[in-house]
Amino acid sequence: MFRLLGKLILLLLALVSAGVVWQKNSLTILALERVDPLPETKELIAAGHYAEANEYLGFFMEFDYVAQDPEARALLEDIESHRSSYAYQASKLAEGLFTGSSDETIGQAASVTSDFFLFGDLRDLSQQGWHWVKGEPVDKAVTTLAGTGVAIGLGQLVAGAATIGTAGAAAPSIVATSSAKIGISMLKIARRMGKQPPWLGKALVRSAGKARIAGNMAAIRGLFGDLAVLAKTRGGIELLSHTRDAVSLHGMASFAKALGKDSLPIFMLGGKMAIKATGNIDRLGKESIRVAATYGQKGLKLLNKTGMPSKFKLASRLGKMGIKGDILKLLAHILANIPVWILYGLIALGVIIWKPWRWADFILRPLSGKLARRLNETRAVRH
Repeated sequence: MFRLLGKLILLLLALVSAGVVWQKNSLTILALERVDPLPETKELIAAGHYAEANEYLGFFMEFDYVAQDPEARALLEDIESHRSSYAYQASKLAEGLFTGSSDETIGQAASVTSDFFLFGDLRDLSQQGWHWVKGEPVDKAVTTLAGTGVAIGLGQLVAGAATIGTAGAAAPSIVATSSAKIGISMLKIARRMGKQPPWLGKALVRSAGKARIAGNMAAIRGLFGDLAVLAKTRGGIELLSHTRDAVSLHGMASFAKALGKDSLPIFMLGGKMAIKATGNIDRLGKESIRVAATYGQKGLKLLNKTGMPSKFKLASRLGKMGIKGDILKLLAHILANIPVWILYGLIALGVIIWKPWRWADFILRPLSGKLARRLNETRAVRH
């Protein structure tokens, strides 16, 4: 009786182990813990990055597990109240107009607008010229870009006049130069904020110099086109700071196009894994990427590895099931973390117990008899 009971228990363990091995990825997804956005948000506020804090926490507020948290709601209200105050808005507007640098949308818009009307470029040239007169270091990158901006701005005026005279035939050149102007403005803002990646300065100055000297917009269209995409994306300057070369810049621009306003928080949560997932957005779906991002880099890594968006939706539902959901998540966590060698060991033990040796003997005995006869026949032939 006890022997049979022991065999049944081993069989059950073997079957469970086989199921865990089969559903290892699914259990790992169900066992994931969602990111708590409050600590990171508070750090951003302490550093004075209210815009970034708003983007980060605002992303999470679209999910029930954060939206139902009174502390999260109160924190978001405080951030929005601070950002909407007249004093804050005025300071950021002035920052963009007179320094060409701001981490807020209103300041960046003011900076870009001033560049379009040449005020910003002339301001930057004047500032660098004053540094030169006083014998102080001159920022060659800003000087070159501002000079290029002036040249492009004057070119826009000429193209605008040509558009009138040609019934719109010259309009494409205006669009191209507009992207370049936006890209130049973004680069100058990023440089002043310390967000310009090391590789980009030389590459853009070189391209901008070619465009200014040769009047060849093709020399800058690619780089500045990608910059223009990031300039129109919330948190685009922060995204720009994580690029390594022209290829990664183009990839970041594609990432921003795909995710729009969610680009920065999702990148903060997933980094390279987020960009990789976006490359498969047609298969995975934007919403699946958003949900996986709430589980951090591990979540996006598993989404890329398994391609199981439905499992992430199931995992998010467990959080709404109260104690029952917590128990299921705990069970999934325990099963997912059992070492693989233990699982395969239990499976092997179950097979051995339920496959008596007499069965093996029943199968092997005829084979051994045939082998013995052949050996005897071989000996007889030799003699």
